[in-house]
Amino acid sequence: MAEDTIEQAVSRALEDAPERNFRETVDLAINLRDLDLNDPSNRIDEGIVLPSGTGQDTQIVVFASGETALRAEDVADKVLSKEDLEDLGDDTDAAKDLAGETDFFIAEANLMQDIGRYLGTVLGPRGKMPTPLQPDDDVVETVNRMKNTVQLRSRDRRTFHTRVGANDMSADEIASNIDTIVRRLEASLEKGPLNIDSMYVKTTMGPSVEVPA
Repeated sequence: MAEDTIEQAVSRALEDAPERNFRETVDLAINLRDLDLNDPSNRIDEGIVLPSGTGQDTQIVVFASGETALRAEDVADKVLSKEDLEDLGDDTDAAKDLAGETDFFIAEANLMQDIGRYLGTVLGPRGKMPTPLQPDDDVVETVNRMKNTVQLRSRDRRTFHTRVGANDMSADEIASNIDTIVRRLEASLEKGPLNIDSMYVKTTMGPSVEVPA
């Protein structure tokens, strides 16, 4: 797929969208074909770093202690301790609220077992189990990378959506993000581009524009 054809579709989607008094998300709808998505091995579940950023605030929560927690406070939306984790385990409603408002969780690797114990039933079904932070990983770098990440997740549906930018970004920036997503998607699918039936790009309130293959 040539990126210039993606850019043309994005330009049209931005131009055709009625003006709104708020910042709109730009989304990509992907339709798959010739895949048995009842088989979990065929489902798409990929975290993809967008080269131009998501164009939106990404909420990130870090579970950590000590120096890692201190460094994370400068970049993460929340930093929670092991004690906070145990409290959430006793308050299912609070845990669900946190899961609903958070895009990504990051946790020190030595806390992953406790997270599975206390929050596994809340985060697991939502596809939000934390990214493990190894002792040699830089928490600031990891958080900043996750801020530019979207989760491409099909579950058992042939049609699914992902954010690719915002309407105040340039068509070129959004097209670059879509191109990155398509390349990763094609590499993940059994038959590559043959498993992609169609794709459409649109702003939150605007009309859909087909992205040519």
